[in-house]
Parts: sequence; structure tokens; C-alpha cells
Amino acid sequence: MKKLILAICLTATMFGFAQEKATRGERERMTPEQQVQLQVKRMTLDLDLTAKQQKDVEKLLTEQSQKREAVKAAQGDVKKNYKEMTSDERFAMQNKRMDEKIAFKGEMKKILNASQMEKWEKRDNMRQERMEKRVQNFKNKERQ
Repeated sequence: MKKLILAICLTATMFGFAQEKATRGERERMTPEQQVQLQVKRMTLDLDLTAKQQKDVEKLLTEQSQKREAVKAAQGDVKKNYKEMTSDERFAMQNKRMDEKIAFKGEMKKILNASQMEKWEKRDNMRQERMEKRVQNFKNKERQ
């Protein structure tokens, strides 16, 4: 009886490890327009946006998405290029990114009311903290 149970456990374990796992890179990515639409709908649910606010936010997010795609196309392999940059070039790139964030936040302030802006900032801060944790975890895995 013990041997039968042991054989079943071993077989189940082997079948569990034999399954193929989908990797992140194999998934088909959504188009930037689809991503913007989903982001606007999430924001509508979270912040109770009006129809006018939805249109304004969608326009703003579409512009931001187009800028991001243009930068990605221009940079190529970011990780490789970032290592080859001088400290002044990295500073200029990060400074430009911060200026764009400030401008984006200013536009959002024009669209959202005070309570919506507060909720949006909290959500944005939480998202940024999660991203920082992911980067730290990734760096720790690389070191090991």
C-alpha cells in the first residue's frame, strides 16, 4: 500500500514538472491603442471620470504612448546603450524624462478634480513602488 501511494505521488510530480510553461516573451502584445483604452477604462472605474474627462485622458494617454513608442524605436537596445552612455548623457535623459512626467502631471491636474487627483496620485505612487520592488528583485537575481 505504501509503495502504491509513493508511486502515485512520484507520477503526479513528474506530470507536474513535464508541463510546458509559457514564457513572457511569447505572449502577443496589445497595441498601444488597446492599452490606452484599457487604461482609460480602469481610470474611469477608479476615479469616476465623466465622459469629457475620459476623452481628455484618452487623448493625453495616446500622446504619451506615441512619444514612448518613438523613444523606444530611437533607443534600440536600452540596456546596452545605457551602459555605454556617459554620466552627462544619462543625466540629460533622466532629466528629460522627469520634465515629461511633470508636464503630464500638470495636464492631469487640469483634467481631474481635487479628489480624483488625490486618488490618482496614490495609485501612481503604489504602482511606482511595485516597479521599484521588481527592479530590486531583478537586480538581486542577477547578482546571484
